[in-house]
Amino acid sequence: METLNSPNPNPSSTGKMKAIVQDDYGSPDVLRLEDIDKPVLQDNEVRVRVYASSINAGDWHLMRGDPFLIRLMFGGLLRPAIKTLGSDVAGRVEAVGKRVTQFQVGDEVFGDVSECGFGGFAEYVCGPETAWGLKPANASFETAAAVPGAALAALQALRDCGQIQTGQTVLVNGASGGVGLFAVQIAKAFGAEVTGVCSTRKIETVRFPAGEDSPTQGADHVIDYTQTDCTRTGQQYDLVIDAAAYRSVYDFLPILKPEGTYVMVGGSTARLFQAMFLGPWLSKIRHRNVKCLVTKPNQTDLTTIRNLMVDNKITPFIDRCYSLREVPDAIRYVEQRQVQGKVVINI
Repeated sequence: METLNSPNPNPSSTGKMKAIVQDDYGSPDVLRLEDIDKPVLQDNEVRVRVYASSINAGDWHLMRGDPFLIRLMFGGLLRPAIKTLGSDVAGRVEAVGKRVTQFQVGDEVFGDVSECGFGGFAEYVCGPETAWGLKPANASFETAAAVPGAALAALQALRDCGQIQTGQTVLVNGASGGVGLFAVQIAKAFGAEVTGVCSTRKIETVRFPAGEDSPTQGADHVIDYTQTDCTRTGQQYDLVIDAAAYRSVYDFLPILKPEGTYVMVGGSTARLFQAMFLGPWLSKIRHRNVKCLVTKPNQTDLTTIRNLMVDNKITPFIDRCYSLREVPDAIRYVEQRQVQGKVVINI
């Protein structure tokens, strides 16, 4: 019998596990809990016993197959090719493939499996060793599971797209969401002066993402969008991270300093195409940079995120926790767009 502490686990052993599966696109009603085969381990892979996962916007876009571009990117024009969603995972290594050198059975890990078939809403998941990092010792499985996808997006938006520098002024629109809260904290870690935009009830979360007594740094300034339009304050910024992206790109151009940068992280399909196709033209004629983030999960950046967690520079805010059986309810809650930080699944 294979156990977590077995010194020589059999990579080919299968058996059953519980997982959330779907056969059709649609609302959370298409999701169901089933017993399915455990994933078969390949030579370059690590099989992880999942203790926690978290929900990202990509999960419900894939669930619904909307926008249609999602179906072209991941296969399954009429029916989903990906049967089990979930990209952010934290757990313990149960088995390793023959060519794996970085991990051993019993290691506590976290990672983003969106590049290797998803599958995080299940008791076990496999992924190449490059998809994983060692879980910070100062983080619970729930905390670690809330980090990978959103924190990687925030890091790459700030560093790669925005080319953030110490002392710059940064505006984060949608600062109370999963990506937004990490963008606030990572921008502070880079030495920027940060302004967060959110609704009234989320102001304290944006100021103190991990509580007032935590060393984690929140926004220097907070704009309540129900009271003030952040594009009409007269303030200009070196960098705008738009993690909400439900307003036109044009609205943000006047608040960018000359040669400043606007980065779209997420939002409606219309806004996404606006940034993608009009961005290069706007950059030329308005002397502002308009960019659209395409997140690229990788182990190097996951290690950077881990180090920030170890140094208490970033900490996720967990809004709610649900069980594996309750994944449909969890996604319904996320789709309401009222979440502060992340929603975690305990498995």
